[in-house]
Amino acid sequence: MQLELLSPAKNLEQGREAINHGADAVYIGAPAFGARVAAGNTVEDIEQLSRYAHLYHAKVFATVNTLLFDNEIDDAVAMLHQLYNAGVDAAIIQDLGLLECDLPPIELHASTQTHNATLPRIQFLEQAGFSRIILARETSLQQMQQIRQHTSVDLEAFVQGALCVSYSGQCYLSQYLNNRSGNRGCCTQPCRSAYDLCDSHGNSLRKDQHLLSLKDFSAANRLLDMINAGITSFKIEGRLKDMSYVKNVTAYYRQLLDSIMEGKPDLTPASSGSCRFFFTPDLEKTFNRGFTDYFLRQRQPMATLTSQKSMGKRIGKVSSISRDSITIKTSETLTPGDGLCFLNPSQRLEGFLVNHVQGNTIRPNRMPDSLTPGTLLWRNNDQAFEKQLQGNTAERTIPVSLTLTDTPDGLLLTLTDSDNCQASASISCPKEPARDPLRASEQIQRQLCKLGDTHFRAVSLQNLCPQPYFIPAATLNQLRRQAAQQLEEERISLHLHQRGHCPTLQQRQANTLPYFETSLDYRANIINSLSEQFYRRHGVQQIEYGLEKTGQYNGKALMTTKYCIRYELGICLRQHPDAHPGPLYLHNNGQWLRLQFNCSECQMQLFSCPQPSQNQPS
Repeated sequence: MQLELLSPAKNLEQGREAINHGADAVYIGAPAFGARVAAGNTVEDIEQLSRYAHLYHAKVFATVNTLLFDNEIDDAVAMLHQLYNAGVDAAIIQDLGLLECDLPPIELHASTQTHNATLPRIQFLEQAGFSRIILARETSLQQMQQIRQHTSVDLEAFVQGALCVSYSGQCYLSQYLNNRSGNRGCCTQPCRSAYDLCDSHGNSLRKDQHLLSLKDFSAANRLLDMINAGITSFKIEGRLKDMSYVKNVTAYYRQLLDSIMEGKPDLTPASSGSCRFFFTPDLEKTFNRGFTDYFLRQRQPMATLTSQKSMGKRIGKVSSISRDSITIKTSETLTPGDGLCFLNPSQRLEGFLVNHVQGNTIRPNRMPDSLTPGTLLWRNNDQAFEKQLQGNTAERTIPVSLTLTDTPDGLLLTLTDSDNCQASASISCPKEPARDPLRASEQIQRQLCKLGDTHFRAVSLQNLCPQPYFIPAATLNQLRRQAAQQLEEERISLHLHQRGHCPTLQQRQANTLPYFETSLDYRANIINSLSEQFYRRHGVQQIEYGLEKTGQYNGKALMTTKYCIRYELGICLRQHPDAHPGPLYLHNNGQWLRLQFNCSECQMQLFSCPQPSQNQPS
């Protein structure tokens, strides 16, 4: 079974570094219609990234995962053809109206935005022609195993990064509050804002807390469990993150997956080459809000109530404080420019910069008034680590065997890589018998194996020439460069030839497998005629258009989440029947949201509402 590490690429440069640091595939924003509108890229850059990735038989997936209006369909289809011609291996899509279009023979991956949270939904999407399903972040290990047992489609799951509090594709809060739709790639992240939790009379029960802001997801300790449950692609979130995040997190998971696969011949990486790292990856040293494995195992506290900002890595405690300095009990090496933070007595995150360091005593840019001995400190900006990540941090090479043979007028060099891909180059040159055979052989070995400026690493050289020749170093270097270039082109061509293919339009339209429901409401996110046509072709009779098209929010859940504020605050009515029983509301900047709890399904929903004092308690 091949295991794929899938990393984010904000742009061409980050995509290349993701590959260098061990990614088996990268996902990158298309020029338009991606779920991160600020992370689009030109077709030309994506083509360059594809060529680079394909050298390692790694893949490139383009995100075209927004809902589309009717007047955007033709442009989206034309762009998908351009992306396929540019070498893209798969398109990640949300809008099922695209399955009614004449697409190129490109693999289609069902974005997590298509709300892949139930087995019937996933089974239907597999039958509809998707090559891969990206599972909802809320999927547990047990559910993964059940899905694997009843499907054959590739399964992709998140392993690291920021969490959307809502089921993906089921959040309309940004659209409602700011007229910027998350389903259209323009989310303003209102879930990261601070809210007051109020009762039915408008009285504040919790004030100014980040009640919808979740910790970051990390399944680093659950990778083997996920593999055993049937996951084959492990996705790192973060197309808006910086380069250091991509390098650090990709390298961390590359090492983790490699250690799991070691000694297990049935588990292999999905691309070629091996990585050498020039730093020690550490998940806590790049942006994080603390970690949770979410619902992989069981429900747990998972919010960051005090702040939506990065806390970084815990480094120790304050041991003493003077007029202008702080001494810290820590085993970490501190550096001027470090950012340190702590929770003040109000449980608010407060921070300062390190200006000067002497041992474990630092002078900050300002002395925090609320800092006291014994206070825990975190470092949310590790200056030395960030500086290290700005340099050359990894090398990825493909092992090759070299064979040198005679030709009537010169030499032939053949390179065979670890995938049994082969390429040769020949050169015409005089072949003088060597006066010093040993020295001549050593020069041939040294010059031909000098592959440091290529993507390859020589593991052996077989010299089949009938006698030792004296060959100038320049001639050997030219022969080596030509052979390496030929092997690069051969690997790219082979990868493109082996690309997977999706069903044709005719094959898809001939598929009339009934959908498992005959009536769909706004949560199906149908906002164009082709999406409606798709569902009607599969037997759906009643269809309500999505909120991006209708703008009708009354009585509609603006967010549906498995996360529960009651559970988070210890007032779950199933566990604490004597907890506050009445209706609960969120308030922020004049906007009121009513919370509704479906305890039988362990789900929570948010609805728009007037100020609660105008509501009758239920």
